[in-house]
Amino acid sequence: MSSRKRIKVAVIGVGYLGRFHAQKYSSLEDAELVGVVDSDPERAEAVAKEVGTRALRSRAELPGLVDAVSIATPTEFHHSIGMEFLSKGVHVMMEKPLAADSREAGELVREAERTGAVLQVGHIERFNGAMTALGNAVRDPLYIEAARTSPYPNRSTDVDVILDVMVHDIDLVLSMAGSEPERVEATAFPVVSPGKADFASARVVFRNGCAACITASRVARERVRKITVYQPGAVISIDYAAQTLSFDRTVPGSGPVASQAAEDLKVDKKDSLLEELRSFLISVRDGLPPVVSGRDGMRALELAERIREAAGSTLRTP
Repeated sequence: MSSRKRIKVAVIGVGYLGRFHAQKYSSLEDAELVGVVDSDPERAEAVAKEVGTRALRSRAELPGLVDAVSIATPTEFHHSIGMEFLSKGVHVMMEKPLAADSREAGELVREAERTGAVLQVGHIERFNGAMTALGNAVRDPLYIEAARTSPYPNRSTDVDVILDVMVHDIDLVLSMAGSEPERVEATAFPVVSPGKADFASARVVFRNGCAACITASRVARERVRKITVYQPGAVISIDYAAQTLSFDRTVPGSGPVASQAAEDLKVDKKDSLLEELRSFLISVRDGLPPVVSGRDGMRALELAERIREAAGSTLRTP
């Protein structure tokens, strides 16, 4: 890609996540980071200085200057800002979740399809080294167990744990199950955040019979990012934090008793955000469908909403 024209990109919202987007774009030869925008001008100036670009006064300056934008604002602004750029044919890398709800997500998806703009959603674990090593090894899963926990974050939490944390595993489970959700049971409750769930656990049964248990907490002591997939002949264990992948495969015995053979696969550890943004630039440059499309982001939101609805009776303000 380095011999080709660089893609002009800007980052809108350079708080906790957006700052990382700006850092990664500034390191990619394929991108020309033309500027950053933030509601806090001092923060924009600081990040612009850090990465060697301009702090723009307003995103209204961007049309005509950029081919693409990363949007890393609070979730409530994803729809309005996304529509603003997609309607002009500007390619959008949207941090997760795609929007505040599936209705808004659907409007973003349809606008991207109308204008032909790339709409990629920041479900970053799809670019984890362990997922790359996994390839197409998940086949006909019977049961998927996902756990994602961490201490309470030192950053703003404008959404509940389902959209903040669990949505990563919702996307991964949907990509692995190969079917549509049929039944959902869930519980969720606040611990620290008034009126917003900090812990949630859901059981999802898919039309093909696969079942999944998805647990997320942002008030745990330990940081865990793991998925275990049970399928005929194998148990697959993925640790996203450590970027490790292992298989326990069924080995037929000479008699009625079988055994398991453990195998740790080689994983080339990756900077997942860097790979995500690199993939976005490739989609923009070559006109390829993004790895995590707007429709993927919308499906994740639709299931998140069903989990919220199922957990409604347990979600109370502390």
